[in-house]
Amino acid sequence: MKKRVVVTGMGIVSPIGNSLSDYAKNLKNMEIGIDRISSFDTSNLPVKIAAEVKDFKPEEYMDKKLAKRLDRFSQFALAAARQAVEMSGISFEGIEERVGVLVSSGMGGFLTLSEQNDVLKERGPERVSPFLIPMILINMASGVIAMEFGLKGPNFTPVSACATSVHSIALGSMLIRHGYADVVLVGGSEATIAPLPIAGFASMKALSTRNDEPKKASRPFDKLRDGFVMGEGAGVLVLESEDFAKNRGAKIIAEIKGFAMNDDAHHFSAPDPEARGSSKAMRMAIEDSGILTEDIDYVSCHATSTPAGDEVELKAIENVFGDRVRNIFVNSTKTLTGHLLGAAGVVETIAAIIQMNNGFVHGMPNLEELDGPDYFNIPRKTTETNIRNFVKNSFGFGGHNASLVVGRYE
Repeated sequence: MKKRVVVTGMGIVSPIGNSLSDYAKNLKNMEIGIDRISSFDTSNLPVKIAAEVKDFKPEEYMDKKLAKRLDRFSQFALAAARQAVEMSGISFEGIEERVGVLVSSGMGGFLTLSEQNDVLKERGPERVSPFLIPMILINMASGVIAMEFGLKGPNFTPVSACATSVHSIALGSMLIRHGYADVVLVGGSEATIAPLPIAGFASMKALSTRNDEPKKASRPFDKLRDGFVMGEGAGVLVLESEDFAKNRGAKIIAEIKGFAMNDDAHHFSAPDPEARGSSKAMRMAIEDSGILTEDIDYVSCHATSTPAGDEVELKAIENVFGDRVRNIFVNSTKTLTGHLLGAAGVVETIAAIIQMNNGFVHGMPNLEELDGPDYFNIPRKTTETNIRNFVKNSFGFGGHNASLVVGRYE
């Protein structure tokens, strides 16, 4: 019999708040974290906007010496992990070998790589940092979390572009279900707001160029959407087996009820226009959860604000839920945070858990004219509602699809 997997802690670093309380407040108030880029000169770039993390102080979460040896994405990850562990109230003493870490990233230490490449060109190879390699490794976020907390259980990092943190949640849940671990810290982190990634995504025509109206640039499902807005941040969940959490008297805040993963096998970056893979992933996740489609009240979408992706996801949702799309709430947190790439899935899962536990769905402030059937229930304003269970979707370049079913613990 497979073990039930529950959530006991959450931590967040995001463009709309670096604590759960701030994040929750700003979700409900529909605060938009997108603005002109402040961290470097954008004068020669076609895109000048992003959703940057503000007022982040790594020394609040780690030793200053360690902070200097970590890329920004690893700093974010460790900060989110500390928050999640503190919320869970867990002590790792005596259980170190039964605690795993799966905290992932789509692109890893890109800021360090870019900076050190400049050092190489301008000052020569002897001035390149000896910490370059460990700082850029995508698995270093999981590694440093394990080292800081002394965790000796399964530790690895799936890499699947923008689906990667939902893959981490699913794989961490598998470890618990099948008895390989009692506790797993899961999530994702990303910090790639830099000239080269901006230029690369812009060359693909993937980014919004609404430079003069940054607050209106991320507009999932809207007819005037013209691409996504790059964001940064991290999210971490503490997952435990139900028995382990109950035995230590933990407060359980949600349950990971089901998950599924597949691939479109269609195109480098474009989704299957028939939504076959994404539809199948949702169906499999619901089947895995043991509940019915009638028990789902909300879909937290991947919806990045790209023309093709948003359209296909609405098609997939209708394929799965049929006429029930009139009653299920649908939204995308990227309207507020931009697209956090490898961290998007977990940051949005945390948003969905907050909404479920506080009885609301946040609105979509930039949805002026829906590019799709008008019977979809996509709120423009924050709306009070009762959410029993939700589906969280994440999709990544390479055709990766990942879906979760998360619900109230009963």
